[in-house]
Amino acid sequence: MNPLDRAGERPGPAFEVTFDGRPIEALPGRTVAAVLWAAGITSWRTTRGEGRPRGVFCGIGVCFDCLVTVNDRPGQRACLVPARPGDVIRTEEGTGRAH
Repeated sequence: MNPLDRAGERPGPAFEVTFDGRPIEALPGRTVAAVLWAAGITSWRTTRGEGRPRGVFCGIGVCFDCLVTVNDRPGQRACLVPARPGDVIRTEEGTGRAH
């Protein structure tokens, strides 16, 4: 049985965010990381030195692998930031401070 059936709850209507200029559908209550994963995007940051791809590692805000730029604010942990309608999400390179 679907847990949502047991609780009698349903997510609200979907809304749109953009990731590197690409429109993505999001559901209320999801974090930026969950929205990106649901869209099939598993990497949204590159490391400083060698430009290696990173995405979610711990998923609870302890590490910094999931850093992303949201609405021109670099260094946001995608696993902690709730997605909001109209969010502009961008890939982050290194620390993201140069943007």
